[in-house]
Amino acid sequence: MINNYSSTAQLKDLMTTPPMTAAQHAEIMRKRNEQRRKIEDAREAREAEQERYGEPR
Repeated sequence: MINNYSSTAQLKDLMTTPPMTAAQHAEIMRKRNEQRRKIEDAREAREAEQERYGEPR
């Protein structure tokens, strides 16, 4: 199981930090989507290559 509560930030720091702007959020989401697309493209390329050469999965 993944532990999602491994942040080392103090509660006071989390509560007093201003929220991110819409532009910051958009940039983070763009980067996340770009990374996901690269992973998906690599996975599809690997599967296509395996099918082309008849290698088992």
